[in-house]
This record gives sequence, C-alpha cells and structure tokens, in this order.
Amino acid sequence: MASRRALHFVFKVGDRARTARFYRELLGMRVLRHEEFEEGCKASCNGPYDGKWSKTMVGYGPEDNHFVAELTYNYGIGEYRLGNDFLGITLVSSQAVSNARKMGWPLKEVTSGVFEAEAPGGYKFYLEDKEQLKQDPVWKVTLGVSNLQKSVSYWSGLLGMKVYEKDEEKQRALLGYADNQCKLELKAGGGAVDHGTAFGRIAFSCAKDELPSIEALMKKENQKILTPLVSLDTPGKATVQVVILADPDGHEICFVGDEAFRELSKVDPNGNKLLDDRAFLLF
Repeated sequence: MASRRALHFVFKVGDRARTARFYRELLGMRVLRHEEFEEGCKASCNGPYDGKWSKTMVGYGPEDNHFVAELTYNYGIGEYRLGNDFLGITLVSSQAVSNARKMGWPLKEVTSGVFEAEAPGGYKFYLEDKEQLKQDPVWKVTLGVSNLQKSVSYWSGLLGMKVYEKDEEKQRALLGYADNQCKLELKAGGGAVDHGTAFGRIAFSCAKDELPSIEALMKKENQKILTPLVSLDTPGKATVQVVILADPDGHEICFVGDEAFRELSKVDPNGNKLLDDRAFLLF
C-alpha cells in the first residue's frame, strides 16, 4: 500500500466568498485550481445535485505532496445541514492562529495551545499554535464512527491502512498510509453517525491498476460501492478513473488512479482569478 496517498477532503460550501476568505486569509492556504461544471458529477463529487457547480482546490502546496481541501459549490444552494460525521481537521500553524486573531475570527482554546476555528458552514478546524511544519501542516482528518473496532477493521484490514495509534479507553484510532502523510483519526461517539446534507468525502490515490482490485475486494466482502469504476472528465484537463466506496458508517471514500490525477491536479496559476471572477469577492 506504499503507493497510496491521502489527497483531500471534500466540503460542500454555501458561501464561496466567505469560505475563500477563511482558507486564504485565516488558514493561509492558496487556491491551487478552480473548475466550473455545467452538470452534476457522474460520481456525485458535488453531492446528489444535477445542476451547475464548481470545484476549488485549496492547500499549502501542490497536491502531489500536500493534503488539501476540495470546496464544492452548488449554484443556488446556500446552506447544508451538518451531521456528526466530520469532526474536524487538525493543522499545525501558529500563523493561522495569529491570522484569526488579527481578523477577529472567533477562536476557542480546547486544550493547551490548540484552538478551534469554525469555517463558514460550521466545519471545525483545530489549529495547533506551533511553528508551521516545513512539510504539510495538515496533520489529521477526524471522522466520527459508531463502532471503533469495526471501522478499524475496515480501514486497516480492507483498505490497507497502518494503525499508528489505538486507544480503547478514549475510543479513538489514528491510521494512515505513510508517516509523512495526513492521517485519518476515527472517534467513536457512542451512537449512530448522522451525515446531514453537508456530508463530505475523503480521497486517496492509488496505482490505476489497483482500482479494479479494490472494487473486486469490496464486492467479495459485501461492502458498499457507491460508484463502480468510472471515468470522470474535466474540460481541458486529464480524465481520471475513480471508484467510490462507503465505510460501515457511510463515510464516502474515493480512490482515484494516481497517474492521471497527478496530471489533473497540476497547480493552475490562474486559480485565484478564476475563483474571484465567479465568487464576486468583496473582501
């Protein structure tokens, strides 16, 4: 599984202007690329919506070696209901904490040196007040689960993730594909997982040749496949192949062929302008 990479988490956003301000000015990320689509994604990348939508990738560096955020905006939809599925993204950046204070953005210290900031839409980010890492500052994505052991068995046993930490008392586990990648933290909350309408998706890449094997394994193990292996087109860019899965709690998981994705995900120097032209930023 050494070739697998953690890529991004998909957020549905209702206010592109305020959202862009949070990611760019507070977190200090940059727009890597922005794309517009006239109809819904064949793999439901934008959720269960058929109309016009956009995708904006933001992060601390190129997608080749950084975990980033995918911001999907469905035209005409201004808000989504949060569930208890996405519990937060943790990143290490004293600069982000400083930015939030300068902007007057609400911060709540949850533990010593760790501050909670809420992105537009209610998505939680945990900012460690330490010098920003030279590599990717994004440390982990935390998802809620109903049964920790069942989830660990799925993510480790079927998807091949390494278990870095497991704490039965605190009902949490930390997993990942490599030491230098963003980790996945699973936390059991003692009840069913509610995805609301704001539910996201976590994406990983693998060798293109692995995609049929992943799909076949899920069929063999009677696991849910949301979208069987399919090709996705982006106007003027590379076509990628993906298979979309769901874990035992319904968290959506995308596996995409790495070779074509590296071509698709090249940084677009015009990304900022393309987003601003559409979002009508006033900040």
